[in-house]
Amino acid sequence: MSIWKGRHIGLGFAALGLFAAGAASTRALDATTRVTQLLSTGKTVMDEPIVYPTGSPAKLTTAIVEMQPGAETGWHTHGVPLTGLILDGELTVDYGAKGTRTYKKGQSVAEAISIPHNGRNTGTGVMKLFVVYIGAEGAATSIPDKHH
Repeated sequence: MSIWKGRHIGLGFAALGLFAAGAASTRALDATTRVTQLLSTGKTVMDEPIVYPTGSPAKLTTAIVEMQPGAETGWHTHGVPLTGLILDGELTVDYGAKGTRTYKKGQSVAEAISIPHNGRNTGTGVMKLFVVYIGAEGAATSIPDKHH
């Protein structure tokens, strides 16, 4: 094993250890590496418990969603837990009777799962959202809500 491979493995374990121990929001691993925790929660923004899908092989899906000003996602729910990070712009999510929330560049959210919601770009430029779906083989990441 080369010195570099060992160093990367060591940094990877160090980073895992920081998260497992409930690391501070920003922590230096060495002079050139920093881990900034964006979100750590067991509940969605709508206070739903995050429960991982079972019964199928695990499947992570990542995506970047881009929306033009005024564009909407349409009312939907999710078949799996997910988290997102606003890379650019502003996204306002309507949760119906539970109100609306606006997320801006740099903010991270554990999105609602079973509560129908509609996202809209309320900013003046393109909104970019990095999403991580924590799913299972065959589980839908987004499901259109037919009641809205």
